[in-house]
Amino acid sequence: MRRKRRPRVTCLGRFIRGRRPDHNPLRRRSDRVETAFLAGLLIAFLVGAPFAAQACGAAAHAIAHREQLAQQASWHQVRAVVLRAAPGTDSSSGGYAAIEPEVLARWRAPDGALVTGQIPVPAGTANGATVLVWTAANGQVTDPPLQNAQVAGQTVLARMLGVVALAVALTVIGMLVRRALNRRRIAAWDADWLATGPRWTSRR
Repeated sequence: MRRKRRPRVTCLGRFIRGRRPDHNPLRRRSDRVETAFLAGLLIAFLVGAPFAAQACGAAAHAIAHREQLAQQASWHQVRAVVLRAAPGTDSSSGGYAAIEPEVLARWRAPDGALVTGQIPVPAGTANGATVLVWTAANGQVTDPPLQNAQVAGQTVLARMLGVVALAVALTVIGMLVRRALNRRRIAAWDADWLATGPRWTSRR
């Protein structure tokens, strides 16, 4: 004879079954309160997620755009003269793009002063060659100003982080509320046992 398979109950299934809004007389008031509170948290996430994403994205875009404008206003692209030839392409890179070597070069700062320092150049750059570099207001080499694609990328990332932060905050609130309700349930069980336990264990 075939054995009857017991229905498989998962943790999620038990969680949902224990919080269905039915009229089960065994369901305690704290269970109904927990169910209503969890439903409220879910609704709060569904309603608040678009607003959190929009707010975080707008703030990140404003900050990145201001930084982009400041960089474009204070950073300059200048010509640097290479003072030492760069080594050739490394054949051991296995077909991958090699890191550009840094060589000694000289360029003129925005205030007209000559600056000497290390700059990254393509492999095999000859001595005396001229390359374009970005410099800050003090003449030091820096990265290019933020591009529009980078500003957009920071905006998208901020939107995602805003939704994640909202989900984490609501999850923590739900865990704290459930812990408080569990303490009340345990206290109620202890009180019931103190009232009924002596009658069950008394000897006749």
